[in-house]
Amino acid sequence: MTFPGRFTSGVVLLLSSFAACAQSELVVKVKPANDALKANVEGYIGSLGDRDEKALLRFQRGAQEQALKASQALGYYQPSIDAEVKPGDPPRLVLSIDPGEPVHLRNVNVRVEGPAASLKAFQIPASDDLKPGAVLNQGNYEDAKRLIQNRALRYGFFNGKFTQHELLVDPKGGFADINLVYESGPRFFLGKVSFAGDAPFDQTLLQRMVPFTPDTPYDSELVAELNQNLQSSGYFEVVRVDAAPSTAVGQVIPVDVDLETRKPRTMTLGLGYSTDTGARGKASWMRHWGNPRGDSYGFESEISQPKQNVGAWYDIPLDPPLTDKLRLAAGYQNEEIANTDTLSKLLTVGPEWHSKLDNGWTRVISLKWQHEEYRLGDDSGLSTLLMPGVSYSVLRSDNRIDPSHGYSVTTDMQVAKQGLMSDTNLLHGDVQFKALTTLWEKHRFLGRIQFGGSATNGYKSIPPSLRFFAGGDQSVRGYDYQSLSPKNSEGDRIGGRYMLAGSLEYQYQFAEKWRWATFVDQGNAFNTLDFPSLKTGVGVGIRWISPVGPIRLDLAHALDDDGGVRLHFSMGPEL
Repeated sequence: MTFPGRFTSGVVLLLSSFAACAQSELVVKVKPANDALKANVEGYIGSLGDRDEKALLRFQRGAQEQALKASQALGYYQPSIDAEVKPGDPPRLVLSIDPGEPVHLRNVNVRVEGPAASLKAFQIPASDDLKPGAVLNQGNYEDAKRLIQNRALRYGFFNGKFTQHELLVDPKGGFADINLVYESGPRFFLGKVSFAGDAPFDQTLLQRMVPFTPDTPYDSELVAELNQNLQSSGYFEVVRVDAAPSTAVGQVIPVDVDLETRKPRTMTLGLGYSTDTGARGKASWMRHWGNPRGDSYGFESEISQPKQNVGAWYDIPLDPPLTDKLRLAAGYQNEEIANTDTLSKLLTVGPEWHSKLDNGWTRVISLKWQHEEYRLGDDSGLSTLLMPGVSYSVLRSDNRIDPSHGYSVTTDMQVAKQGLMSDTNLLHGDVQFKALTTLWEKHRFLGRIQFGGSATNGYKSIPPSLRFFAGGDQSVRGYDYQSLSPKNSEGDRIGGRYMLAGSLEYQYQFAEKWRWATFVDQGNAFNTLDFPSLKTGVGVGIRWISPVGPIRLDLAHALDDDGGVRLHFSMGPEL
């Protein structure tokens, strides 16, 4: 009969221990209401821990002192603060605060003297919080000091100091004066950049990555840009940039860079699947540098049931080497699409000039020679074209893999002249625009529109690679890959002069990495610009956000041509 009594005692002891560990509660009441003051008092006092009622009674005077400091920090130097401990489970410490009248700024003297005073980027921005008549906030005073010190470090005024830094408060008079004067001293300069380590590159290549010349006025952003340039070149595993003021000779800081090169070769293998092409395999090999000039080269290939291609390229860095390069490229592609009775064997060779423009766009100027053997239904032939071309593209988003906002634009134009290593005259171009936005965190809206067109006096001589088709995962869902196209007299799909396709999609995130989707797609390929018959597909889908981007599974219904339901599977970023 003793067990129940022991058990009951154990339960009482356990509950008593649990109650003792409960967190005490701090309640701050400010009248009239002042959210900033309330939050500042709570921040100053912090957690009360597991104090019991007696401990809170001992602590209440300290809490009042902390509340006074918190009030003074926001300009309330004569508050009325009452403290009361209320028993309970847990006990509470209640602070009732009447802040009274705040202290206002009277005289404000914040200035920079010396060479920095003439530097526009160093000028102290006008702030209503530090103007005469504003309520005193000690945090604003400290922020101004930090701002000046940070700018001095950024722009190389390493010998600067405050000759005056005082905050004078008259609580009874209700005013405060600020005197904050910074003497910058001379500005330091960036000296010559020296490279060390195992980098097997010409000094001229490395120096072209330096975003400044010797004796440029110091700016820490330039040092950071140098580090970023070297990191993004793809040549180095480790980059260490040292531009310490303590090493300065006079006011010139030498810049020392230590480099460790990455492994010179990379090989990748991959597998994928989409309903457009079925299962596919990818392989690529790259030599990141082949000589001291930094030239690189490699090859890549992709194999699927309807399409097999292999390509090789050789890159020569230009000036600047991070944004400009000359690429010598060659490739071969074999494509056979059963449902369109299309066969294409395409060989391309030619140089490309890649440039990253100041506005963020990428430009590629090319001169491509292509030779294509093809069959379109009952028609077959050989095509040879020499085509100068230019393309522009830009991607702006808040995340490369799974953005919530952003857009992308891609444009491409090519031209061929009959008699200049070309069988026919041709002007060929296309443009694609995608946009994505997210509202209220879980509601996403994705739009896409694409238009392509060609002008020629010998359309029958244009090969399949330069004709337009629609339908498939990335075009009009609900229809097979490249199944939307003009037909010849035999009913064979032979591609069109023009193509228009668009899509609107809504997604709802119902779990951390999962989204539902509903969409409507519309488009077709045509031979005239009156767009006589746009085809429409509607459907629903699900998205899983993988480490390489969304994996999409869609069930789409074609509303035209007797309809039908098709399953579409694809993956990759949405922009």
